[in-house]
Amino acid sequence: MFRADDTNDKAAAIEQPGGQIRKRGFHLGGRQTALGDGTLMVIAGPCAVEDRGQLLETAAAVAEAGAVGLRGGAYKPRTSPYSFQGLGEKGLELLAEARERTGLMVVTESTSLENLARVAQVADIIQIGSRNMQNFPLLTAAGAYQKPIVLKRGLAATIREWLDAAEYIRCAGNEQIILCERGIRTFETMTRNTLDLGAMALLQHQTDFPLMVDPSHGCGRRELVPALARAALAAGADSLLIEVHVHPDQALSDGQQSLSPEEFGRLMRELREIAAAMGRRIASIEGGQHGTAA
Repeated sequence: MFRADDTNDKAAAIEQPGGQIRKRGFHLGGRQTALGDGTLMVIAGPCAVEDRGQLLETAAAVAEAGAVGLRGGAYKPRTSPYSFQGLGEKGLELLAEARERTGLMVVTESTSLENLARVAQVADIIQIGSRNMQNFPLLTAAGAYQKPIVLKRGLAATIREWLDAAEYIRCAGNEQIILCERGIRTFETMTRNTLDLGAMALLQHQTDFPLMVDPSHGCGRRELVPALARAALAAGADSLLIEVHVHPDQALSDGQQSLSPEEFGRLMRELREIAAAMGRRIASIEGGQHGTAA
C-alpha cells in the first residue's frame, strides 16, 4: 500500500485501469452508508451553528434534498477574535438533536485538544480544519478515536505536507481518513481561495484515502459553488462538503459562500444527472443510492 513517504515505485499498490489506486472503503456513522466505493457522499449545512431554529431548518432542507451528512461548526476558529466563535457545547447539543430528527450524520470540527473529547462524543465524522492541518498533537489524539476523520488541506500546504499530516492520524491507529481539498491561497484575489482540482486528479494516483472537496471555501462566492461542485464530481471526488444556510444573507459566518436550500436542491438534481452519466451514484441516508448507474 502506498504511503505518503513512499518514494519508490508503487508496485505494491492495488491499481485500477489508468493507474488509479483503488480507494480504501469504509462505512460511516454506524450505518451502511459507504465512502470510497464509487458513490458520491454529499454533506451540507451551515458554516456555524447559530441557533436551534437555523440549524434544524437547514438540516431538514439538506436532508430533503438528498444529503447524508450535516456539517456545522460548534467551535469556530476565526481569523479575527471579534468574529462569531460558535456556540461551543450548546452547538454540539443542537447538532445531536438535528441528527436525531433527520438521520443525518454529524460532521463537526475539533479545534483543540481541549474540545476534542466532547466533539468525538457527538460527531459521526471528526473534522480537522485547515488551520490545524499541522497541529500534530491534535492529529495524533484524534487518530486515537476510531471514527472517520476529515483532514482539510492547509491553506498554504503542499500536497506532500498534506499527505504527511494524514500519516500522523494513521500512525495513531486510525485509517479512516478523508482528505478534503478546500482551496489554497494564491496570488488571485477575485476568489477567496484557489480550488485545486488538479490535486484531486493527482491523489487518485498517490493514495487510497477517499477524497472530499469543499467548493464553498474553495471560492468563497455563492454563485461559483455549483460549478465547482459539478467539476469536483467529474474530477473524481468521493464526497462534497457544501455550505447551506436557510438565510445566507443573515449568516453569522461565511454567508457569502453559502447556498440557499433552493440552490442546494437544484445542485443535487444536477449532481445526480452527472453521476448517472459517469456510472456513479449518490449515497442516501438509508445506505442506498439516489439514481441509477448508467
